[in-house]
Amino acid sequence: MDLGLNKKKAIVCGASKGLGYAVARGLAQEGVDVAINSRNEEKIKSAAERLASETRQQIYPFAGDLTDPYFPQKMVSAAADRLGGVDILVTNAGGPPPGAFESIDEAAWEKAVDLSFMSHVRMIRAALPYLRKSKAASVLTITSYSVKQPIPNLVLSNSIRLATIGLTKTLALELGADAIRFNSILPGWTETERVRELMAPRAEAAGTTIEEEIAKQMADSPLGRMATPEEFANAAVFIVSPAAAYITGVMLSLDGGMYKGTL
Repeated sequence: MDLGLNKKKAIVCGASKGLGYAVARGLAQEGVDVAINSRNEEKIKSAAERLASETRQQIYPFAGDLTDPYFPQKMVSAAADRLGGVDILVTNAGGPPPGAFESIDEAAWEKAVDLSFMSHVRMIRAALPYLRKSKAASVLTITSYSVKQPIPNLVLSNSIRLATIGLTKTLALELGADAIRFNSILPGWTETERVRELMAPRAEAAGTTIEEEIAKQMADSPLGRMATPEEFANAAVFIVSPAAAYITGVMLSLDGGMYKGTL
């Protein structure tokens, strides 16, 4: 299937590693020029070099913190200038730290709101003028299946990511008339560096190892494993592509069946 992505222009946030990197790679393999972002300048430049070498596409790195209220506008403007426009925006940021409700102070809540909600708001707001000029405009927010099924010891993520889902669905309704599509993918447990970060407190509390806790989590999946970043990227690349032109307002669970509900 031709996804219709060749020569499109994309911005992918949180792309020095993990899901963001995999999505940027998948898009570049389809002929998309990509601007990528992360906080660490050395890591994002290295990621851009690897992607450009492998895919032969133009990859533009932008280092900066998405929780800085002024950075998203600066980055989008600069990226659009380098790319020659924006057709696709993938908003993604590292998840907030684990912890139970009573262990988290107000400052941590405010920081998590900036990271896991306002980063999406600011990136979308900055990109809208460019997306309105595109003939294949698409926005993908990356959230978590925790919006449907709360994950133990992740009260920040369980709570705040729901706001991004509300934002995504609302914008699909508000901006459909402008031919801009908005969707979200809700990943479950995926083989990224964050898995070890989240499993460490579990292992400490249970007196086990991180590897044992990962094995327990894998056993909870009907498929008996976690997703790979590449599997996530395959879904993301399709849903932002012109091949999915009539898909908008969708919250796609990509969790190997770990979500136990029917809706």
